[in-house]
Amino acid sequence: MRRQLSLNAFLHDTGHHEASWRHPASGAERIGDVEWYQEIAREAEAAKLDAVFLADGPAWWGGAHRPANQFEPITLLTAIAAVTSKIGLIATASTTFYEPYNLARLFASLDQISKGRAGWNIVTTFSEDAAFNFGLDGVPSTEERYLRAQEFVDVVGKLWDSWEDGAIAVDREAGTYVDTGRVHAIDHVGRFLKVRGPFSAPRPPQGRPVYIQAGSSNDGRAFAARNAEAIFTAHQTLEDAQAFYRDIKTKARAFGRDADQVKVLPGISPFVADTAAEAEELYRSFNELTVPAYGLQQLEKMAGVSLGHLGLDERVPLEVFGHAGNVLDNNRSRRQVVANIVERDRPTLRQLLHRLAGGRGHNVVHGTPEQVADTIQTWFESAAADGFNVMPPLYPHLLTAFTQKVVPILQERGLFRTEYAGSTLREHYGLARPVSQYAASQTTAALA
Repeated sequence: MRRQLSLNAFLHDTGHHEASWRHPASGAERIGDVEWYQEIAREAEAAKLDAVFLADGPAWWGGAHRPANQFEPITLLTAIAAVTSKIGLIATASTTFYEPYNLARLFASLDQISKGRAGWNIVTTFSEDAAFNFGLDGVPSTEERYLRAQEFVDVVGKLWDSWEDGAIAVDREAGTYVDTGRVHAIDHVGRFLKVRGPFSAPRPPQGRPVYIQAGSSNDGRAFAARNAEAIFTAHQTLEDAQAFYRDIKTKARAFGRDADQVKVLPGISPFVADTAAEAEELYRSFNELTVPAYGLQQLEKMAGVSLGHLGLDERVPLEVFGHAGNVLDNNRSRRQVVANIVERDRPTLRQLLHRLAGGRGHNVVHGTPEQVADTIQTWFESAAADGFNVMPPLYPHLLTAFTQKVVPILQERGLFRTEYAGSTLREHYGLARPVSQYAASQTTAALA
């Protein structure tokens, strides 16, 4: 069968452009209404997209110039599950601020309620604002966060696996509901975590939710190559995306994994219009709505540099980024993306703020449906992507433009499904359902 794209709709209140809420057609007044998100998810499902995805951070990110994030992701996706039947549901949750048992219950519940559509975007959270909300004086170091994250993922996996498939007996005659011989305590004692187990419920329908990871730093790439089944990443150029793609696939093989079972999904934020001139004007009109002070605040937070001393029409000096431009040698992934823009294009501060306003470092494209489809196809067929995390600048209008004008072109070219072939997120992504490690170990022992 011909390889096909994976496409997610990345949910983000009124849209991914930072000024989208100011647009006259935005739904700014509805972002606290669950039906707003349900309607968007149903539209994405009608287009046969793989999943809807929710980013999250347990802190207030917006300030005066951006809407607040009103919903906890798993709760919102559970509400979306009730009005959809096929589309995957990916929620972000932090290994730094959750405990494994609680998180395992939340995602197992979402997977059960949705009949196998859950995905977990695994993050470690570097925000000090988030740390302060959990009684900490600051965030742990990057190294410590990723060490805890690896142990956390191992523990959660053991919990979900602690019930073998078939542990539910429902033997009315014998009076046995659960075959306790197929339920296992995990007895985990590690550097960061201590969990006895077993889990309180049977294995989720997918065995475990799909593991997603969105870090592109050195530590993030190593963690993703070892654990992730889909990787969300940000790249501005085909060449950078190809380098990242090669690196991830090589690292995955080094961990003994099938690289085809690791999907690389860059972000793309499409301004779609009937003509190239109209798309360019649409892009320009959104940038005119930006508030420079907000954009500068986000840039400085994202890249870890201070640029407030520059005038808006002064060129951004490359030296403030150090050596961050090397795509395979960085410890702060989004800083590297920004550094590459500055090195390649030498923008003014105003131009840089506009470049980042549409997608926070993700690839922003503007053009006709055919031009956007061409970009997607080129990246897909050039070993730069297995699909994309689609980030419409304005919900719902530019999602509609993508699903009704770009998706049909991709379908006509044989690059994207016209119908769902399965009903779980694993089936959409073409991923295998994992076997319980306890069942696998018992089988190995029996054969020995």
